[in-house]
Amino acid sequence: MKLSLRGEYALRALLVLGLNYKQSVLRIQTISQHQNIPKRFLEQILNDLKSAGVVESKRGVAGGYRLARPPADISLASVIRHIEGALAPVSCVSECFYEKCSCPDEARCAIRSVMKQARDAVVAIVEKLTVADLCERARELQELHANPVDFVI
Repeated sequence: MKLSLRGEYALRALLVLGLNYKQSVLRIQTISQHQNIPKRFLEQILNDLKSAGVVESKRGVAGGYRLARPPADISLASVIRHIEGALAPVSCVSECFYEKCSCPDEARCAIRSVMKQARDAVVAIVEKLTVADLCERARELQELHANPVDFVI
């Protein structure tokens, strides 16, 4: 699996929305500035996430976007699959987007076997992680780098 810029921006936007989940809505401009995402590209991504039921919008002067569900209910795997497609590195090992490969015998293909193992590892991680977990990790990293350990000898 390779996360495209679109996929990365989608996760970064969801991180901002997750960190601000208690607010009613966030303007696109705010999300764009926090994550340095081009506004026009962000609009497309948020519309795509809206069609997936991940975010919802409010129109008007006081409008913006918010998560459609609690951050703990949005898995990273579901978002990545919606934006990117398969989590598998090759389509012949994908469970959701399977396509027959060109090798003569899938059952005996060593490359396919290794790619399936890689897919299983990625799926095991992103299936159990949610936007809430991503937010918690961001908070932990913020604290860690805000108070660096200083050793003097």
